[in-house]
Amino acid sequence: MTHPRGAAAPLLSLVLVLAAALSLAGCGGRATTHHKPGTTHEEASGSSGTLLPARDESGHRLREVPAATAPTVRAEVRPDTEGGWNVHLTVERFRFTPDSTGGAALPGRGHARLLADGRETARLYGAWGYVPPGVRTLTVRLHADDHTVWAVAGAPVQATVRLDGTPAASPPTTTPPSTPPSATGTPTATTAPPTPLPSETGRTVTLTITGKTVQPPPDRIELKKGERLTLRVTGDRADTLHVHGYDRELPLSPGVPATLTLTADRTGLFEVETHDSGLLLTQLVVR
Repeated sequence: MTHPRGAAAPLLSLVLVLAAALSLAGCGGRATTHHKPGTTHEEASGSSGTLLPARDESGHRLREVPAATAPTVRAEVRPDTEGGWNVHLTVERFRFTPDSTGGAALPGRGHARLLADGRETARLYGAWGYVPPGVRTLTVRLHADDHTVWAVAGAPVQATVRLDGTPAASPPTTTPPSTPPSATGTPTATTAPPTPLPSETGRTVTLTITGKTVQPPPDRIELKKGERLTLRVTGDRADTLHVHGYDRELPLSPGVPATLTLTADRTGLFEVETHDSGLLLTQLVVR
C-alpha cells in the first residue's frame, strides 16, 4: 500500500509543470512591445517591411514596404470660416489605430503627422485635422504604430498640398528665360546653348575626416529633386563612404581627396556615413 505523502510529491511536480506551461503560453499568446536593453522600439519591431538607415526631418526611421502593398494617402484642404484650413485625408490599405500607438509596426496601421512648411506640428488619428492660418504648404505623412515612417523606394508615404487647395507634390521650378520650360518638355530651338539649370551645374560639398571628427560638423544638405551633388571627402585613414538610399560607395585613402557625384533623383532623407569607422558625415534631404 502506497503512503499518501508519497503520492503527493509526483502530484505537486505535475502541478508545477502545468503552471509553468500555462505561464509560457500566456507570454507567447499575444504580441509584446518589450525589447532588449539598449535597443529602440523601432529597431526591435522590424518584422514588417525593412527598417532603413534613413530618417525623416524629425529623426524617425523609414520602414520600407513593397509598392503593391504600401498604404497611400491623399489630402484635401478647405478654408475654415474662422481662419485656417480643415484637412481631410483619404487613405488606402491603411487604418488609423490610436489605441495601439507605441506598439509594434503592423502592416497598414498607424497614424498621420502634419508638417506645416516642413516642420512637424501635429498628429492625426483619424481622417480630419486642422491647420492654423499662415501656413503655406502642408505635408501629410503616414507613420506606423512604432513611429517609423512607411516608405516606398526609400521615400516616405505622404501627400503635399499648397494651402490654396492645389497639389504641391512637384513644386514648379523657376528657370531663366533662355532655358527650356522643363527637363522633360520639348526643347525650344535657340541659336545659343541654353543657360544650365541648377540641377545641371550642381553643388559641391567638401568634407574632412580627422579621427572621429568631421568638418564641417554633420548637418543636412537640402536638395531639390533632380539636383546634382558632388561630395569631396578627405580622410586620415582607409575607409569606404556610403550614401544610403542611393547605394553609392566611394573608397577613401588616407590623405587623398576622393570625389563622388550623384543626381538626387529620389526624395526623402538619406544618411552619408563611413563603413569602417561608422561616422555620420552628413544627411541629404531631397524634396
